[in-house]
Amino acid sequence: MVNPWLAMEAGADPVERTRTVRRAHAAFLADGTVAPPVRRVVAESWRRSAHARAAWDGAAPIELDEAALRARRESHPLARAMPVFRDLLGSIAQDGAHLLAVCDQQGRLLWVEGHRGVRRSAERMNFVAGARWDEPHAGTNAPGTALAADHAVQIFAAEHYNRQVQRWTCAAAPLHDPRTGRLLGAVDITGGDHLASPHSLALVQATARAAEAHLAAGAPQPGAYLSVLGRDEALLVVDGRRLRLGRRHSEIVLLLARHPAGLTGDQLTVQLYGEREMRPVTLRAELSRLRQLVGGLLHSRPYRLSRPVETDLGTVEERLAAGDPWAALDGYGGPLLPSSEAPGVRRLRSAVADRLRAALLAARDPGLLGAWSRTPWGEDDLEVWEALVDALPERSPARGVPRAAADRLRAAYGLNGGAVPVPAAARSATFRQPPPP
Repeated sequence: MVNPWLAMEAGADPVERTRTVRRAHAAFLADGTVAPPVRRVVAESWRRSAHARAAWDGAAPIELDEAALRARRESHPLARAMPVFRDLLGSIAQDGAHLLAVCDQQGRLLWVEGHRGVRRSAERMNFVAGARWDEPHAGTNAPGTALAADHAVQIFAAEHYNRQVQRWTCAAAPLHDPRTGRLLGAVDITGGDHLASPHSLALVQATARAAEAHLAAGAPQPGAYLSVLGRDEALLVVDGRRLRLGRRHSEIVLLLARHPAGLTGDQLTVQLYGEREMRPVTLRAELSRLRQLVGGLLHSRPYRLSRPVETDLGTVEERLAAGDPWAALDGYGGPLLPSSEAPGVRRLRSAVADRLRAALLAARDPGLLGAWSRTPWGEDDLEVWEALVDALPERSPARGVPRAAADRLRAAYGLNGGAVPVPAAARSATFRQPPPP
């Protein structure tokens, strides 16, 4: 069976493949249709890129200035893995034909290393440290698509969504926190057509595994961790075992994690269903199915978890309490269980979004405000756009984009003065991000 994550099968002609995929790319830009020989993973990425209105002929945006980049490098967990990346990929990055790149979970390149001449060539498309290379900002590319699919992938030449990038080929693999399973970023090698071989994909996969093992060696012993931000289905990691929970089970485990002393059946029913009339057998059936998945983690009388379960929600709250809005924003993967209508979950969702948003507004940091405004849940946040205008120097040309966005939103909201409303988008369940496989 052909590996769908590989760019080309053995013996394929790269020149012919480039020609046919380029025609398919032009057809997709013209009418939105896509057909073989375009791989499914690439077709899906093109559609995501188009939906996000990624530029198909332009440079990726640079989001981190030197100070912000330095701070991000110092605080990011992957800084500890850089010796591994350099040991395994540094030699090929210095051979004059490749670049080694490492990005965070939001697709911001933190390190780009390699031969100076190759780096200068890549600079023309802003493949530089500090630039944003996730799919919504740079279209289909190996690090961005590896993050979106949570899988190692090669992207060959014309498979890139952005025409400026189509002379390059790249392979990237995602990296995860060994304790929580949280996505940390991706490692990438970028170069010419010869990177379309199976060897390059295997190499970045092996490098990612080695880096995760290196991080695990210095990490606390595995415990229990629940990821619920930006996910409709929670990821529960228990003693190194990864479990994707269904939507109702996600709500139950989250609510019990927030109430370590436990909840009675009536209390849990209200948190899950509100004032609706529900038969007790309905909740008991859900809990019975959940117990089959998590075993001794779930106790009853009252319903509770047998051990503490940390959550990414709690991590964001701790960072806010410590007065570190950058770290809090970095850990905020999106609205909490965004499709959940459970009253207890909705209250938590609104509370953390409001608290984070208030911290960003209070900090008046253009970087923070700009990062929030570029998210699906912040792009219609009028107050943040206006705060961003005020936070930038009066004569700064960078004020043009946020001022235009603020004017557009004021017109859309029918505002001619008065208080700026807090947009529902900041706390809504409209954001969707598929969980990792």
